[in-house]
Amino acid sequence: MATADTMIQTVLREPAERVTLDLREVTFFDSAAIHAVVRLAQRFPGALTVLPSRQVSRVLSISGLGDQAWLRPA
Repeated sequence: MATADTMIQTVLREPAERVTLDLREVTFFDSAAIHAVVRLAQRFPGALTVLPSRQVSRVLSISGLGDQAWLRPA
């Protein structure tokens, strides 16, 4: 949960037109992380790209978010 909040704060610290979250090394992804990514997707509509690890892809798929435009194949 603490890491998810840090991720949001880090992304929002500097103004940006596009955001890429490189999560390819992430091995644990919980509901707080899902919520953080969804919040960022809402904050940056059409401008967010998430590069997931296999684990992140699996969690997002199970949660019903596996077909989002911001999610790139693992």
